[in-house]
This record gives sequence, C-alpha cells and structure tokens, in this order.
Amino acid sequence: MLYATTTASAKRQTLRARLANGELLRLPGAFNPLSARLIQAKGFDGVYVSGAVVAADLGLPDIGLTTATEVATRAGQIARMTDLPTLVDADTGFGEPMNVARTVQALEDAGVAGCHIEDQVNPKRCGHLDGKQVVDQLTALQRVRAAVEGRRDPDFLVMARTDVRAVRGLDAAIDRAKALVDAGADAIFPEALLGLAELETFRAAIDVPLLANMTEFGKGELLTATQLAELGYNIVIYPVTLLRLAMGAAEAGLDTILAEGTQASLLDRMQHRSALYDLVDYAGYGQFDAGVFDFEL
Repeated sequence: MLYATTTASAKRQTLRARLANGELLRLPGAFNPLSARLIQAKGFDGVYVSGAVVAADLGLPDIGLTTATEVATRAGQIARMTDLPTLVDADTGFGEPMNVARTVQALEDAGVAGCHIEDQVNPKRCGHLDGKQVVDQLTALQRVRAAVEGRRDPDFLVMARTDVRAVRGLDAAIDRAKALVDAGADAIFPEALLGLAELETFRAAIDVPLLANMTEFGKGELLTATQLAELGYNIVIYPVTLLRLAMGAAEAGLDTILAEGTQASLLDRMQHRSALYDLVDYAGYGQFDAGVFDFEL
C-alpha cells in the first residue's frame, strides 16, 4: 500500500552488490510510477528513468530543456513506488560542477540508487542523433569528480556516460572512459557503440561495470540479454521501450475510436480493470481503511 518499504540505502546496497557479482541487470525505462510497479511485478532487476522519456512526458524534445528539479521530482515519484533500485539519466548534470554536485544530492534525496552524467556539451541532444558535440576532457572529468564529491551516501552509484564514440571514434571513447574511471566513476555508459565487436573491445579495455543501451531506432544493434551477459556487460537498459509501446497503442486506439465510433473492439488489447487494481493494491488500501475505522483502544 502507498509506497515501497525498501529504503533508498538498501536499494543502493543491493545495486552495488549485484554489480559486484558480475551478473547482467535488466532495467526497463519507466515512463511513470505505475509502469515502475509493473516492471517490478514482471521480475526485472531495476528501473531506469530516461531523460528523453521525462522530456517527452512533458511534451518536449530531448535537447536539454528539462530542469534538474523536474528530473529529480519525476525520478522520486518513480523510485518510491518500487523496491527495485532506480538509475536516473542526469544528462550533463544541469550546469557547472557545483550544479552537478547539487543535482546528485537532489537525486539522493529523491531516493534513487544512482545516476549517470554525460560528456556532451550543454544543451545536449539524443545520443543516437547525428551532430552531437562533446566537451573537452577536463570538463568531463570535473563533472564526474563533482558528482563523486557531492554525494553523501557512498553507495550512491555515479556512472559516467561518454558520447565520444560517435564524435571521435572507438579508441578515443575508450581513452575517455579510462580517464572518467580515474576521476572516480563507479561505472561507465559508452553511448552508441556499433555492434558486438565494439562492445567486446570496450569491455576488454575497461574494468568497471558497463552499461549497454538497447534503445530502438538508434545507432546500435539490438542484442539479447544473453549476448550482453556473454560479453560481460553488467546493466542493460531499455530506456524508451515502454513509452513507445504505450504511445503506439494509444495512437492505434484513438484511430479505432475515430473510425468505428466506439472502443468496443479494443477491449482485448487493454489492461483489465482487475489487473490495474492488483497493480495499485486496491485490496491493501481497503484493509488499511477497515483497520483504522474498526480500531478501538
């Protein structure tokens, strides 16, 4: 009932422990708090909050228009609904190094387990679009160092994302990742690697946990969890998958209503009322309410 009972500290410790085991953790992207509950109910390992999804949810493109407050607020709404650890896209940290530190502390307060900070210029753009620009190495390292120094809980995961591959090539991306690790990054997110060979080369060069981004319609190949586990990757995210599925179904449903004048033919494609009630724990609220009103000292 209400929110998850697992503490933020416990979620962070769980994420750290599971990453240390070397297993592959599967983190679908939640587009709202309800979808986070569904991710947990289906047995996934964690929840991801995509900056692109937060922007799209506000009706905005993914070009750095969202604020740190908007991201922290949405991430907190999602994280409190699940016992799973939540990893959040913190874009470029929303400003200079001091702003990055403040962003990390806001995300700690929101109850998430970790975040990633990227090395694109600000304002950034989607990592799978052409025309990206990255900052110089000193600026990238300052962002990561600020995040590390800013966190108050040492179990909060600071992941560094690098977009260098699409701008300067694979070797330069590996060099950047090594420097980010030296600056204190706990894990690395190499964005827009192309195919198995590049993923394998990157894994061989970097000795901290690595994240693979399996986003649709992007630069890379969509690999299976088994393939990624065999390569030695530690986290796989499906950042926009649920939003795309939901919006695709919504668009088709609206077209049907326009064409047929009723939603009757769509019923077998909907989540049933009973399934929704189970997901939001209607029964638990009823038991709580009855217990309070029946209570006598």
